[in-house]
Amino acid sequence: MKIPTIHGYIDRRILINFTADPKTVEKIIPFPFRPKIYKGKAVVGICLIRLKNIKPKGLPSFMGLHSENGAHRIAVEWDENGETKTGVYIPRRDTSLKFNTLVGGRLFPGKHYLAKFNVKEGSGNYHIDFISSDGTETLIDAIETTTFSNKSVFETLDNASAFFRSGDLGYSPNKTKFEGLRLNAFTWQVRPLEVLNIKSSFFEDEAVFPKGSIAFDNALLMTNIEHEWKAENQLRCISVNMHP
Repeated sequence: MKIPTIHGYIDRRILINFTADPKTVEKIIPFPFRPKIYKGKAVVGICLIRLKNIKPKGLPSFMGLHSENGAHRIAVEWDENGETKTGVYIPRRDTSLKFNTLVGGRLFPGKHYLAKFNVKEGSGNYHIDFISSDGTETLIDAIETTTFSNKSVFETLDNASAFFRSGDLGYSPNKTKFEGLRLNAFTWQVRPLEVLNIKSSFFEDEAVFPKGSIAFDNALLMTNIEHEWKAENQLRCISVNMHP
């Protein structure tokens, strides 16, 4: 089933970003992808996104769905038709909406795990945690700030913004293929977050990321963005090295 163009609103999007050893990341992403390197580091992370009025383009607004979602992402590049392309490889997706788990791989790309989300937001403070059906856990406590982290590999907010904006094309594994979905954000503006507490059982798994091979780098916030997701060409799946 061809994935239709999806229209809706990003009510809140937090990008939790880590730097990782490129050799480690090479072992866990499948061909044709390779890590996209920034100042000698691979970049991985989690997108915590609350979506509103999500529906196939052209349907009335009252048919839209709302959900909390988490996507684990790895910044990648690959060669296609003689060109180097960039985007993100998404080994797993988690969602609060059972509907998404039923249509993942058909209406939406990739398998979706059902997860229980706990969200508390207000006055520039953000607490989000979830535990998924397979026990995967993620947690962040953060506050809005006007100062970008001086410990980040990106050095400036503009550098980070440009890097993640170039990752608008995401590929998710689905049996013998990778399904591509491109995010068209009608506006693009990120703000820095100061992170007080962070947990990711996915990235803390030392069987996948040996101790010292990954480190938290920064977190970014986006809010109130109208957007569309459009299906892109599928890529053939040779192998998937990381069990999602």
